[in-house]
Amino acid sequence: MQNFDVVILGAGAAGLFCAGVAGRRGLKVLLLDHSEKVAEKIRISGGGRANFTNRDIDVRQPHKHFVGENPNFCRSALSRYTPADFIALMQKHGIPFHEKHKGQLFCDRSAGDLIDMLLAECAAGGVTRWQPCGVQALRTTAEGGYELDTGRGTVQARQVVIATGGLSIPAIGATDFGHRIARQFKLRTIEPRPGLVPLTFDGAAWAPYAELAGLALPVLIETGDKKTRTVFAEDLLFTHRGLSGPGVLQISSYWKPGTPIRINLAPDVDLPAALADAKQRSRKLLVNELAQWVPARLADAWVAQDKEWQRPVAECSDRALARLAERLARWELVPTGTEGYKKAEVTLGGVDTRELSQQTMEATKQPGLYFIGEVVDVTGWLGGYNFQWAWASAHACAMGLQP
Repeated sequence: MQNFDVVILGAGAAGLFCAGVAGRRGLKVLLLDHSEKVAEKIRISGGGRANFTNRDIDVRQPHKHFVGENPNFCRSALSRYTPADFIALMQKHGIPFHEKHKGQLFCDRSAGDLIDMLLAECAAGGVTRWQPCGVQALRTTAEGGYELDTGRGTVQARQVVIATGGLSIPAIGATDFGHRIARQFKLRTIEPRPGLVPLTFDGAAWAPYAELAGLALPVLIETGDKKTRTVFAEDLLFTHRGLSGPGVLQISSYWKPGTPIRINLAPDVDLPAALADAKQRSRKLLVNELAQWVPARLADAWVAQDKEWQRPVAECSDRALARLAERLARWELVPTGTEGYKKAEVTLGGVDTRELSQQTMEATKQPGLYFIGEVVDVTGWLGGYNFQWAWASAHACAMGLQP
């Protein structure tokens, strides 16, 4: 039977990085994954260019960019391994990258460069990789370590790291393995649900808007009450079944089933004033005036909802124009659900942070068992935040492992 200092389950972002750091520290590391391909989630992220971190992370106030029962849990790891640290590693490997907007950093060429870098770090650390290789069972030994039944035989290790991610994107191998391991060892979990996911609406009610599928525009989108109000200024995308785009993905992590979302479809325009001015000077149809401030297809769909809007703007009543401005600036609607894990970029919930050490990610009631990355109840915003959590939690764990 082979023995290792640590076995890491899951060869995604967190698992690969943890393995490389631990290996370079001199630990004997085995990294396993049940999938044939390594780091598929990295490969498809960011349009194939991997939005690998975000310069704007405020490590002193992680609740600004992270969601969970206790988003402040991630402060320790994020402060000890920052975006600047990961950028330095990218530069060391000569990987070109660029900033798009709002601090988001992407590989210039492809996500493959990032994967190659992580594999190179593992190779430099002498990491043993078995892939594809499933794990049938994990149990403790009399000596206080762990024994794992794998597709390549039984192995022993003093420490085990769970980096198996969440349930999002099952097509690339996502499972609830990490959650099951947590429950096996009597660790609390927060009920998982899809995050950063498109929202769906009732088919009949959505029919007038389904024809706008493919239309994108910048909006202000919000949810919550006065105390919990969360707002994003991002793009929105109409789909056949509902709404997507960065703004919707962001708000989905805060939206609660049965509650409304509110959207300002023309956030850069004072619509009441603009429409009042148009009424005084224009002979055009209202829809043509409206098309100055929102996409023409959206203007057409909107005025079709009320006969009072289907006339020259000069002939519209002040009340009708005010109603139009209010509706466009505060479109309130209640999603019926989401597109689910199939389209979700991340999984909300997971291993309860109250069960883990902020310093090392070790389970406080189960020595030698660690959880990192998406399997933990820490979820970042769209825009590189989740990758930085993967790097930071993996680094904290790797530095806490015993040689």
